[in-house]
Amino acid sequence: MAVAFTCSPFLDEGGKRGAIISFRDIEAIKQAQREAMQASRLASVGQLAAGIAHEINTPIQYIGDNLGFIRSAAGEIVPILDSARALAKSSHHGDLAPLAEEFDRRVEAASLDFLLEELPGAIEQSLDGVAQVARIVLSMKEFSHPGSTQKSAVDINRALDSTLTVSRSTWKHIAQVVTQFDPVLPMVYCHPGEMNQVFLNLIVNAAHAIEESGKPLPGTIRVSTRAEGDWVEIEVADSGTGIPEQIRERIFDPFFTTKVVGKGTGQGLSICYDVAVAKHGGQILVGGRPGEGAIFTLRLPIGGIALSLDE
Repeated sequence: MAVAFTCSPFLDEGGKRGAIISFRDIEAIKQAQREAMQASRLASVGQLAAGIAHEINTPIQYIGDNLGFIRSAAGEIVPILDSARALAKSSHHGDLAPLAEEFDRRVEAASLDFLLEELPGAIEQSLDGVAQVARIVLSMKEFSHPGSTQKSAVDINRALDSTLTVSRSTWKHIAQVVTQFDPVLPMVYCHPGEMNQVFLNLIVNAAHAIEESGKPLPGTIRVSTRAEGDWVEIEVADSGTGIPEQIRERIFDPFFTTKVVGKGTGQGLSICYDVAVAKHGGQILVGGRPGEGAIFTLRLPIGGIALSLDE
C-alpha cells in the first residue's frame, strides 16, 4: 500500500518540542498514475504507428521486388540446368553438337551472366531488409512492453536505441541524430516502460524544437550517455532556439507548454519529471544557451535508490 505523510513541528505549553505526523492512503492515486502512464505510452505508440508502418513498408517493398526477381531468375536458370543435365547424360553417346547448341542458346536467352551477377546482391539486400523489419518490430516490442511494478536492471543504451528506432519517422526529415553512448555504461535499476516514455518525450520535444526554430533543416539531435560515480547521465541536446531563462522554472509544471494550441498538452515534461525525480530519486536538468538549443540532462541512480540528490 502506498502511503503519504506530512510532519509538522510544534511546541507545547511547557516549551517542549514535538512533531505531528499524519498519514494517508494514496494507493488509489498511485494506481491511477500508473494507469495514466501506461495509457500515455500506448497513446504515443498509436501516434507513431503511421510512421512506423512507413518505416516497415520501405524494406518490405524492396524485399518483394527482390523476391520477384529471384523467382524470375529461377525460371530462367532451371531450363539451363535441364539442358546441362541432358548434355552430361549424352556425353558418351552420339553427337553432342545439337545439345551443346541448345545449351548455348538457353544461356544466351536467359542472360545467365547477368543473373549470376545480380542474384547475390538481391539475396543480400533481402536479408538486410528482413533484419531491418525485425529490428523495428523488436524495438516496438521493447518500447511498448508494459513491464512490471518492480524495478529491473535496464540497458539504458539499448533502451535509447529502441526509442530512437520507434520515433524515427518523427525526426528523420527534421534532424540528424548523433549518438555518443558509453560502451561500458552500467545497468540501471528502473522501471523500463516508464523510462522509455521519458526518452521518447525528450527526443520528440527536441525534434519539435528544431522544426519550430525556423533554422535550416536538418538540425541535430545529440543523445549521449555516461557514468558519473553512482549515477548514470543521459543527455538529449537539440539545435533549436533553446529555452528562455524566464520560463525554465515552469517547463516541468503540468499543462505548461510553449506550443500553439492543439500541438502540445503540456504533459510530456511533467511526466519526465515525475518519473525521473518522484519515482526514481533522480534529477532532470535543463540547460543550453538561448538561441543555440536546449540540453536536457537526466541523472539516474545506478542502484535505483539515491542516497542524496546533492552528492
